[in-house]
Amino acid sequence: MESQNLRPGHLTAHQTARQLGISLDGVRKLVQRGQLQRSGGTPRQPWYTVKDVTALVIERRTRNAA
Repeated sequence: MESQNLRPGHLTAHQTARQLGISLDGVRKLVQRGQLQRSGGTPRQPWYTVKDVTALVIERRTRNAA
């Protein structure tokens, strides 16, 4: 379920997972490892900044291209 009160410049966990091409569990693991930080929402429906997610997408593409 998508958040109704999502602030501009933020993504839900579902949107983040789609952008990164991973599961929700994968998003949780990125948070646990300190590679991604929550920027709002609730414990059950966290938000992540577009800036942070975009940086991870670029990092992953660069790493996979090498």
